[in-house]
Amino acid sequence: MKKTLKLSTAIALGSMVVAGAAQAAESITVVSWGGAYTASQRGAYSDPYTAKTGIEVLDEDKSGNGLAGMRAQAEAGNGTWDVVDILEGNALTACDEGLVEEIDYNEDLDKGADGSFPLDDFVDGSLSGCFVPTIVYATLFAYNNNAFSGDAPKTIADVFDLKKFPGKRALEKIPGANLEWALAADGVPYDEIYDVLDTPEGVDRAFAKLDTIKDSVVWWDAGAQPPQLLADGEVTIASAYNGRIFNAQVVENQPFTIIWDGQMFELDGWVIPKNAPNKKAAMDYLRFSTTTQALADQAKYISYGPARKSSAPLITTHIDTGVDMNPHMPTNPANFKTPIKKDAGFWADNGDDLSERFNAWLAQ
Repeated sequence: MKKTLKLSTAIALGSMVVAGAAQAAESITVVSWGGAYTASQRGAYSDPYTAKTGIEVLDEDKSGNGLAGMRAQAEAGNGTWDVVDILEGNALTACDEGLVEEIDYNEDLDKGADGSFPLDDFVDGSLSGCFVPTIVYATLFAYNNNAFSGDAPKTIADVFDLKKFPGKRALEKIPGANLEWALAADGVPYDEIYDVLDTPEGVDRAFAKLDTIKDSVVWWDAGAQPPQLLADGEVTIASAYNGRIFNAQVVENQPFTIIWDGQMFELDGWVIPKNAPNKKAAMDYLRFSTTTQALADQAKYISYGPARKSSAPLITTHIDTGVDMNPHMPTNPANFKTPIKKDAGFWADNGDDLSERFNAWLAQ
């Protein structure tokens, strides 16, 4: 009888353990940016992953506070996030602070569809230890076609030429990109911008160039504003996120043209917190969502370029409008002739000081 009770108890406990393990693997929590971007991830990654594994993907739209959230969870010793979508600069900081897992890229990720190893297939220099990029997006300039009857602006220098191309400009109310573009407009070769900006004289030079258009600038702080400012005719040229301009062009049929010269491109992608509650499933999701096909599939929903080179040949059409997505990709060779890669390390080191100076400059 005692043996039977012991056996029954062991079976019951074992069942509870198995049930607990199954319950733990029933879902994972993925943190992202919300809106159209999370919708693109759900269509390309999350729903197919659930269909394959049975594991539900729960979305939390908290990437805007992703780094702070991971810090708070680490301090509390209570992790609730499994995978976090984050910008490259914040990923570097999270890695340096020991908040996220290191990735063995050639072991933890699949090879490209063309057989290339991940270290060769992803955007050069983007696999920095703990971060796996998924998309390349750009902050760039666009103009309303109705604003210019003759020549239209084509370069960053044109954006700063108020005489040849009159009208208000819309710029994001942050130093990032604006300082780089100011130096580009002042004649600094694109591949030397950060060398110049990393000196006191270079910072002075950038602000001096911004001074030349300051009185003609409308400042924005939300991604929806630049397309609206262009559409309303309040500005003739605006900096904006390329996905926002694509939506205005294709979905809303606005007469906008993108200036691809000097596009400031950035990387966005995944990290896995060290205290992720479902680490094995999280790593499985990361592998699944960064395959060649998955990254190409995301481009059906939103005009951000896949971070894998092998994905480019698989890009097709927009899922709702049927528009060919290739011409709208920041990484399309026709658009990627003169890009500027945002130096995440530079801004991690200098962002606070430059933001303080920028805010003081705005107040002058």
